[in-house]
Formats: sequence, C-alpha cells, structure tokens
Amino acid sequence: MLYQAIVVALVVFLTVGGQELLGFTQLGRPIVIGPIVGLLLGDVQTGLLLGASLETIFMGVVNIGGAMAAEPGLASALAVAFAINMHGGLGVALPIAIPLGIIGVEVKTLIYVLVVGPFAGVFDRLAAAGKQRKYTGLHFGLWTLQWFLYSLIPFFAILFGSTATQNVINMIPASIINGLSVAGNLLPAVGMAMLMKILWENNISVYYFLGFLIVAYFKVPLIAVAVMAIVIGVVSAQNDYRMHKIEKKADERPVAAASSTGQTNIETTDELENDDFFS
Repeated sequence: MLYQAIVVALVVFLTVGGQELLGFTQLGRPIVIGPIVGLLLGDVQTGLLLGASLETIFMGVVNIGGAMAAEPGLASALAVAFAINMHGGLGVALPIAIPLGIIGVEVKTLIYVLVVGPFAGVFDRLAAAGKQRKYTGLHFGLWTLQWFLYSLIPFFAILFGSTATQNVINMIPASIINGLSVAGNLLPAVGMAMLMKILWENNISVYYFLGFLIVAYFKVPLIAVAVMAIVIGVVSAQNDYRMHKIEKKADERPVAAASSTGQTNIETTDELENDDFFS
C-alpha cells in the first residue's frame, strides 16, 4: 500500500504540478493520468477505461486564473487508484471523481494562497534589483513546495483511505451500487454537454448531426469518423483560404476600379459569404 501511495502522489506531482510549471501541456488531463496510474499499479486496462471516461466528464473544464471548476488531475489519479484497489470499476470510481475534483481545486487554491501568495512582493523586489538567480531559485522552490504539499493529499488518501473505503463499499447495498453505476454512465453525457455549450456554433452545427448520424445509425468506427473530420477540416480551410484571397484582391483594387469590374467581384464575395443556411 505504501508503494501505491507513493506512486499516485508522484504521478500527481509530476503531471498536475508539471502542467502548472511548463504551461498548458495537457499533462494533468485524465486521458494522460489514467493510463499512467494504471500502468504503475498493474492494471493498464482499467487506467485506460477510466482515463477516457473521466476525460469525457472533465473535457469542458479549463481552469484559467481564478475561474476554477474542478481539478481533474487529482480526481483521476485517486479514482483510478481506488478502482484498481477495490475492484469497483466505473460504477464506483466515476461518482467519486466529481467531489474529489471539486475538493482538489479548493485545496489547490488554498495552498497557492498560503504558500505562494505571501511571496508576491519578494518576487517584485528581486526583479527590481535584477537578482535573476535568486528570482529563479525562489520560483522553482515555491513550485516544489506547493506541489509537494498538494501531493500529500493522494498519498494519505491511498495510504489510509483505501481500506476504510473498501469497508464502506462492502456495507453499501447492491441497489445503491447499481444506482451509482447508472449515474456514472450519465456523467460523460454531462461532460459532453458542457463542452458543446462552450464550442457550439450554428453555422457548423450540421457537422455535429452528421457525425451523430454516422456513428449511431451507420456504426462507422471512430477512427473512420476522425479521418472524415480531418477531410472536412482541410476542405473548409481551403475554402476559407480561397475566400480570403478573393477578399484581399478586392481590397487591393483601386477605388476607381472598384466602381466598375471590381465591384462585381466584391458583390460576388459578399454573396458567397452570406450563402450559408445555418448562419
């Protein structure tokens, strides 16, 4: 159990903390953390399955600045570890992931405020004095301290919480477990709905319905659907590029010519742009 606690804590430290250090690298996403934890704990299949399922839930969650909804990294690491230890599968792990993600982002913010926040003035003074080496050392030192403290959460959760959690799971009636399984299966749909709410555009909505038709009724494999999406994307990009060239040529014509032959091309361009049923 100590090995598992160290492994999960190290994964959280390197992925979630590494994402914060290196930029928006996607290291802290469930699709990355799930397979890594599964591999290190000896159950890659569960890691892949849970990682993909949790990614659909947290796909629309992007924490920027103070606008934070949940921490998918901590939730994914603990959910996969608990699922492997307790052999609970998706029915147990998915409902656990949501509260873990909410708690995780609150703890992360609290640690950031208490550990990093007080040193904001120190960074300003070091920068003003031109002490680059001390500035860099303080930056990496605070990063290490912050994410070390954060990694203690999964460490103690796995070290002391798995046995207790297993006993609690054994006490839960089968009907409740079945209900959790149903709820867990519904959560990916909620994640996709959150993503669609962010990305939805009326003028490209036809592609969503086309993809749904291809997958649901024609049973086309997802790889084939992805290839179709790439083809559609390339064709759309070529059309946009062609339209951009037409507009550029129209704008570069002299004002005098615009009233004659150039005016016809501009009108043609406007007609092509407006000829969109879904806009």
